[in-house]
Amino acid sequence: MKKIFTVCAILSGLLFFAQEAGKAGELLKNEASKREMESSTVQRESSRNNNSGNSGFRNPNNQKNQNRRPTNPNYQWNQNYGYAEVFLRIPEQGYFSVELADQMIANNSGRYRFFDLPSGRIPISIYDNGYLIYRTTLNVRNNSRMVLDFFTDEGLYLLDSYPLQNGYYGFNNWNDLWNNPYGNSGNNGNVNYPNVMDHLTFQQFMSAMKKDAWFDDKKIAFINQQGRHAMFTSEQIAVLVKDLSFDKNKIALAKSLFSKCVDKQKYFVVGDALDFESSRKDLLDFISKN
Repeated sequence: MKKIFTVCAILSGLLFFAQEAGKAGELLKNEASKREMESSTVQRESSRNNNSGNSGFRNPNNQKNQNRRPTNPNYQWNQNYGYAEVFLRIPEQGYFSVELADQMIANNSGRYRFFDLPSGRIPISIYDNGYLIYRTTLNVRNNSRMVLDFFTDEGLYLLDSYPLQNGYYGFNNWNDLWNNPYGNSGNNGNVNYPNVMDHLTFQQFMSAMKKDAWFDDKKIAFINQQGRHAMFTSEQIAVLVKDLSFDKNKIALAKSLFSKCVDKQKYFVVGDALDFESSRKDLLDFISKN
């Protein structure tokens, strides 16, 4: 009966505190100046074409470059271009354009998926009906995917960045990328997240942690380091929490890993790894507010 009550309380809390702008992710500062935001994209394109074009990215509209063709082009056959992806969602109604490096996507669906990106610091600009409303710089890593949300009243939020594994190019459901960071569960928890450790990898991770980290503080640091690039299931989190020695450290870890859990509807199993009823109640209160 206690478990049934706990499950119901967790589910009701997740439904009540559903998606809300600014509730998840790291806010990225708007670097666009007021003058830039007051000019349209048409005006900026004209100015850009008259500029020498030193941005470091391709400028197909530059007339000077179009009229000049090298007689002996220098081909680069073995260059390592790198590969990264950036997925951005704008959940508001409207026609937005997103410019990232030398790619631009414009639509009113709110889905912007950029592939074949180089690694490094890449500028991103967001336009609303042709007017610049936000600009910042992303630190894109090779063989990784960044997931972002944008709200006109809140800003651009970096929800997650994780390595691409096994040539994982797409995903099962577009909503799966965002529902998890906001405390929802896209396909009733049956989501094939590419950055969740399988059973064997998790066992190897546990063995490495027990070998290199003897005390709670070292274990927590080890887990948090891995958590920067991976997600966990509720069962995996329960194992990690139970492996700690002191209940105050267990409750702290259980709270910190909640945002990294891919099946939050089963998070009640993490409560079973805590030693005291007061700690389980503390965790339940925390979940209901996040």
